[in-house]
Amino acid sequence: MLVEAYLTYIRCELNLSVSTVLCYETALKDWRDFATDGKPQELNPFDMTVSDLRLWIAHLASKGMKPRSLRLKVQALRGFYRYLGRYHGAQANPAAELTLAKLDKPLPVFVKRNEMEQLLQENAEEHDEFISARNNLILTLFYETGIRCSELLALPDRWVDTNKGELKVIGKRNKERIVPFGERLANQIKNYRSLRNREVDENIDFLFVKRDGQPLSRNMVYRIVRDAMKNVGVSSQRKSPHVLRHTFATDMVNNGADLTAVQKLLGHVSLATTQIYTHTSFKELHEAYQKAHPRGKQ
Repeated sequence: MLVEAYLTYIRCELNLSVSTVLCYETALKDWRDFATDGKPQELNPFDMTVSDLRLWIAHLASKGMKPRSLRLKVQALRGFYRYLGRYHGAQANPAAELTLAKLDKPLPVFVKRNEMEQLLQENAEEHDEFISARNNLILTLFYETGIRCSELLALPDRWVDTNKGELKVIGKRNKERIVPFGERLANQIKNYRSLRNREVDENIDFLFVKRDGQPLSRNMVYRIVRDAMKNVGVSSQRKSPHVLRHTFATDMVNNGADLTAVQKLLGHVSLATTQIYTHTSFKELHEAYQKAHPRGKQ
């Protein structure tokens, strides 16, 4: 019951994202099953030692779990034990002594400019006019605003103002921000709304809906992006909405946008998170130098 209470706490009190709560839920329930040999009702977290927790982490590592996933498991345990100390009188926090696995810092994956233009053009050739307009707008909105998938899914229709050229989103930890967009995207939104209102009879709350008026699922949006990227042969190995968010940020930085402005557009709390895109820009410059300069490869 304590695990469920903690999950309710981070969902309702801390307002953590749906995906974070789901990851923590998976981690903690997996740990609970491991610690009790499949008898979760027998869990007593107050009796656990750091050695008990390390045994579970070592078990996951032995199965080949990657460092990033191991870090998430440790973070879930740390959060759970902090909660027990604050609200349930736990005297010790064995999870605090767990060491976080070290991570490499790979550069963000993004779509090249020519591939991005092809992606938006090719997807516009679908046979179904409504589906084509909707799916193409999803791709364009990711690329031209940099919003997250969760933000797009929860985007109310009334929060998208084509006259002002701006939309309002609620990001991580319930933080609100305004994202501007251009006239071309505004016209695309108007065209999609016209088709949607003609095709859908139900009351429409969200910008993006299915024909029955119901909002899109996360899996559906991922499939739309993945299939579109595959169809045009995008070279990026990862094919997801977040890659389009990276592409937005990379193109902004490459074209001289102020880093603080990009931070605000992306909804990053820390400027350090946004600074990784400057490394991407330098990598592009370095590759261009190597290709173009007679002695670049030397």
